[in-house]
Amino acid sequence: MAASARSVLSLSAWDTGRIWGRHSVLVAKCLCSATAAAQPLSAQQLAENLRAKKQEQKAKEREVPRDPVQRRVQELKRYTQQLQNVHPNVLSKALKRGILHQDKNLVVINKPYGLPVHGGPGVKSCITDILPILAKMLYGDKAEPLHLCHRLDKETTGVMVLARDKEMAYQVQELFKTRQVAKKYWAICVGVPVHSAGMIDIPIIEKEVQGQQKHHKMTLAPNYRMENGKTMKVRPNRHAHVAVTQYQVLSSTLSCALLELQPITGVKHQLRVHLAFGLGCPVLGDHKYSDWNKLAPQKLSVGILKKLGLEKTKTRYLPLHLHAQQLILPSLSSENQELNLVCKLPKFFVHSLSHLRLEIPEKD
Repeated sequence: MAASARSVLSLSAWDTGRIWGRHSVLVAKCLCSATAAAQPLSAQQLAENLRAKKQEQKAKEREVPRDPVQRRVQELKRYTQQLQNVHPNVLSKALKRGILHQDKNLVVINKPYGLPVHGGPGVKSCITDILPILAKMLYGDKAEPLHLCHRLDKETTGVMVLARDKEMAYQVQELFKTRQVAKKYWAICVGVPVHSAGMIDIPIIEKEVQGQQKHHKMTLAPNYRMENGKTMKVRPNRHAHVAVTQYQVLSSTLSCALLELQPITGVKHQLRVHLAFGLGCPVLGDHKYSDWNKLAPQKLSVGILKKLGLEKTKTRYLPLHLHAQQLILPSLSSENQELNLVCKLPKFFVHSLSHLRLEIPEKD
């Protein structure tokens, strides 16, 4: 009996030692792995991790959506990114192919979506940078760079006038300043204006938006306000700019409309502000002015998303549907007649019209 007790005790001691030994090895391994994790990654390891992440991102971008509208959104996103990386010579050739009018004084181009007019932080390609190259392509190596006569927002497409020399550029700029140039824009807006045609005459001012993301936006500075059901005139803000826009509904459904806009004045973001805050019908794809308080993707109804075939998470890639459709320049000399410059709608605009069941009016 005593012998068996001794054997049990000795076995227990041996088992205990074995268990503690395994535990020590496990603790050591954990400590080693924790120490390895705490050590900074080498440059090679960091490069490999970054390369793996990039490859994963590229694989996601290469995935082709089944829905045709989703594919078009993906193409527009890729196209905008490519515009910033394309060589100036290639971009100049593309603009040359899309020339709407050319004479001894002027060159009129079809400005593409996503191409800024001026440079700035993060801008690799812009129209002003390629004006010397485009001039050489059109008129030879000794040609003077072309000159801007006016500007369009980065996201706006359509008619853009360039001049061959400074004097002509100044002459055309004066026509714009003195409101002698007739301008017509087409826009798809979210919502339908109460009146099918009218004039918006509300001054515009730039203000800082307070919140998590402080930023500046243009907004309305009306000369009248409602008080006890009566319209009261208020003192005009000395920093506000006079802004007047004529509009007409060309086609509409219950949820959206195609508008023709004629800006009488030329204030920054005038059309977008007047539609969003004046009519309460923001431009489709206007992620800046659809909400005053924040910078966020435009909120669209389930009905519009369904018609466009868009997922809610993809609305940030929806382009601005604002197109400079026509410019009428008065005669620049006794020899010339007025110039009627018309630019066809971009493909994405036409596709959206079709999906939203908005009709393009027949030409007169």
